[in-house]
Amino acid sequence: MSVFSNLPKAPVAAKKPVSDTRHGITRTDDYAWLRADNWQAMFKDPSILDPDIRKHLEAENAYMNAAMDDTKALQKTLFSEMRGRIKEDDSSIPVKDGPFAYGHAYVTGGEQPRYFRIPRDGDHKNEGIRHLLLDGDKEADGKAYFRLAGLDHSTDHSLGIWGYDDKGSEYFTLRVRDLATGEDLADVIENTGGGGAWAPDGKSFFYTVLDDNHRPSKIFHHILGTAQADDRLVFEEADPGFFMSVGGSLLDDFIYIDIHDHETSEYRLLSTKDLLAEPKLVAERITGLEYSMTEGGDVFYILTNADGAKDFKIVEAPVDAPAKENWREVVPHKPGTLVLSHMAYARHLVWLQRCEGLPEIVIRDRKTGEEHAIAFAEEAYSLGLSGAAEYDTDVIRFSYSSMTTPSQLFDYDMATRQRTLLKTQEVPSGHDPDDYVTRRVFAPSWDGTEVPVTLLYRKDTPLDGSAPCLLYGYGAYGITIPAGFNTNCLSLADRGFVYAIAHIRGGKDRGFAWYEDGKMAKKTNTFKDFIAAADYLNQQKFTSYAKIVAEGGSAGGMLMGAIANMAPEKFAGIIAAVPFVDVLNTMLDDTLPLTPPEWPEWGNPIDSREFYDIIASYSPYDNVDAKPYPAILALGGLTDPRVTYWEPAKWVARLREKTTADEPILMKTNMDAGHGGASGRFQRLEEIAFEYAFAIKVAGKM
Repeated sequence: MSVFSNLPKAPVAAKKPVSDTRHGITRTDDYAWLRADNWQAMFKDPSILDPDIRKHLEAENAYMNAAMDDTKALQKTLFSEMRGRIKEDDSSIPVKDGPFAYGHAYVTGGEQPRYFRIPRDGDHKNEGIRHLLLDGDKEADGKAYFRLAGLDHSTDHSLGIWGYDDKGSEYFTLRVRDLATGEDLADVIENTGGGGAWAPDGKSFFYTVLDDNHRPSKIFHHILGTAQADDRLVFEEADPGFFMSVGGSLLDDFIYIDIHDHETSEYRLLSTKDLLAEPKLVAERITGLEYSMTEGGDVFYILTNADGAKDFKIVEAPVDAPAKENWREVVPHKPGTLVLSHMAYARHLVWLQRCEGLPEIVIRDRKTGEEHAIAFAEEAYSLGLSGAAEYDTDVIRFSYSSMTTPSQLFDYDMATRQRTLLKTQEVPSGHDPDDYVTRRVFAPSWDGTEVPVTLLYRKDTPLDGSAPCLLYGYGAYGITIPAGFNTNCLSLADRGFVYAIAHIRGGKDRGFAWYEDGKMAKKTNTFKDFIAAADYLNQQKFTSYAKIVAEGGSAGGMLMGAIANMAPEKFAGIIAAVPFVDVLNTMLDDTLPLTPPEWPEWGNPIDSREFYDIIASYSPYDNVDAKPYPAILALGGLTDPRVTYWEPAKWVARLREKTTADEPILMKTNMDAGHGGASGRFQRLEEIAFEYAFAIKVAGKM
């Protein structure tokens, strides 16, 4: 019997069939009209949304509110719990750079960060010496949505570039601030990717512009005091399938232009000694060749998969001759040990790697070649390497946490190997790690592959099949979901839930091959792995099918749509946040922001009948059929440029039309936000509380 009762009549989307023929195959889409014809303009001005579409989305929101009305008190309780675990007036440990140290802080009740600096060796706890550079709450005042893109100071510390998005569409406006006075200069740069790279003299900077299809296609050079229309075009990427970004080196010798898709890289370098020169190519793009660069004085250190190094290796090349023919191996490829990132400093080379799903930091003395690693002993944990803002240093910074251990921030002296604990994440309402258990188990998938699953639950949780479970998954783009500390999920664990993360194929949790086995023609492994995780948790009595609520967002939302079609009987409910569920239609539309760059991940169904058939076989929207779907909650954002709002809207309409069960299909559209949902830290907690309330209700734990 459904836990949802006495619901009003659900919205019924009108059917306006549109047919499309590709490769001799004709498909009809009854709900294509939900895609606004003027979507590009609407992202910048949501008020121009077609009235019929707005009316339908608002009707869906009203139906969702009615279905969730009895959870309002629970949502408030959950929000209060989660907020109580946040130190509201928290402050970062400032990062030293030249005469200053830069950090950010929040005030009690504040949604946005405040950026500040102090004297280099000043006490960051002494608020009296903090010089406020940018007050995010002040800038956000009166705006329904506001997201900061950070603050990047010039080499001489006099100015800062800061960016903001006030629509949720991820078109950022850049401003330049006088850091001494707090006043902004007249310079205003529109439609950018969100940041800039200073020239060393602090008189100009480089930035990326997004085109009408939301693609970073051009890099410009802006001289302070001039109009954006007069900015010099430095480089234009003609291929819409590639992303592009711009950044600077620690030594301020080069501006990096990073051009890449999901499997191919290209770098171009601009010497800061000649800002008007043409950027120089390092290694031409060859499909499947990836590389990234960091400067090490007279050499570049390059992380690459060249010459069959599937899990990557590090090479070096002379700064004045970095072409591929001059690459010399310095850190060899080790199959099964994936090198994730690297940094170079005056005396040390540092890299972050993952072996058997667990991360470690490796440090090499550049003079002697001696290496040592920083690792931890817990069964599952997360490491983050933030490095340092200066090149001539022996001290780097990293963070550590596990599902039960709050985040710890360390400074690490690479020469003495001394580790200094700077900060442990405070949980004001209290947290005893000994009350909880973190485990790592392995679920056998359909082909015998062992899929890691990280678990968190209270010690007193009965493991007899009666416990509810939130099972989270992503499984795309090689992104690894870390087994780190998350105060929010404690609200579920404290209510008897088993919180589980399925480290499925499509991520890089077990090396690059783990990613390859969950993309393109092998994409269905991702879905089968997730179902295998549910099977294992059911068989081992961590939970039962009737108690499992699945959750995933974006590409993880595609996962949710796929498992809903493949095994609806194994889930009590499904939460799909900004779900990429209309995969075939999206990959057939090369005008959408992410479509050409996504073809290396999913395949190109425009050119290839093979990939048309593959995507059509699993695309969640195209495979909705008459079957008993569980309760489903879909979440979208009106101005989302990554997963457009019409994907969940169309999916929900078809699910509601086809389902043979009595469980509701709900959709919540944030009319004031995009892909990331609400921008403020407490506003975001309200959204999480809503999702958790759905999970608790569906699991019968209210």
